[in-house]
Amino acid sequence: MRIAVAGATGNIGALTTTALERDGHDVVRISRSLGVDLVTGEGLDAALAGVDAVVDTINGQAASPEETVAYFAGTTRNLLAAEERAGVRHHVLLSIVGVHRVEGNAHYAAKREQERLVEAGPVPWTIVPATQFHDFAAMVASWTERDGVATIAPLLVQPIAPADVAEVLAEIAVGDPKGRYADVAGPEPQDLVDMARRTHQARGREVRLVPSWSAMFGPEMAGNALLPGEGARLAPTTFEEWLATQR
Repeated sequence: MRIAVAGATGNIGALTTTALERDGHDVVRISRSLGVDLVTGEGLDAALAGVDAVVDTINGQAASPEETVAYFAGTTRNLLAAEERAGVRHHVLLSIVGVHRVEGNAHYAAKREQERLVEAGPVPWTIVPATQFHDFAAMVASWTERDGVATIAPLLVQPIAPADVAEVLAEIAVGDPKGRYADVAGPEPQDLVDMARRTHQARGREVRLVPSWSAMFGPEMAGNALLPGEGARLAPTTFEEWLATQR
């Protein structure tokens, strides 16, 4: 099959591309750095010529909640419109577990709008909600780290290996559209503060962690809000196995 991966130079996009090519598929990489701009639509029609399915793994950071929602909505509209023109038969969107249970988070609001556009759009679709990745805790801590001290929200998550997410996306892309797919998660829950501590330790870093709710991760994300629901698909790679690769 000929499959396009949007966000192909990002972490999940690159891993998904690798998985698809390993299985013998012809992969079209969609990225601004490769000459295809999802914001303006430049190069998109040419990139999607003859494409059977599209996997959307794009990510982005913006200065305000409004800009975050506008970015994801705009790129999704452009992508879906180009897919319709090209006769693409399957749109696969990577989303987030718990995105409809959490208010007040700009990224989650943007993903909800992205999901809404896909569900209402012209291309048959599958939405794949995944939990946070194994490197999420250290990344969150890095956002606030100053002079060896970082604040981090005491979230309960069930982290998944990026490579496992890519395998699921590659599998789904070559099949028929499934609508809303089961939650995809790692094998067991973890405490985000402990994950950050253990990741820093594995990487040989000394960072004092201060558990604290923030504007980005507030108490509405406490408890089971970010955990997968019933019938979730559990990926095999444990956090401990991923940690071993960080040493």
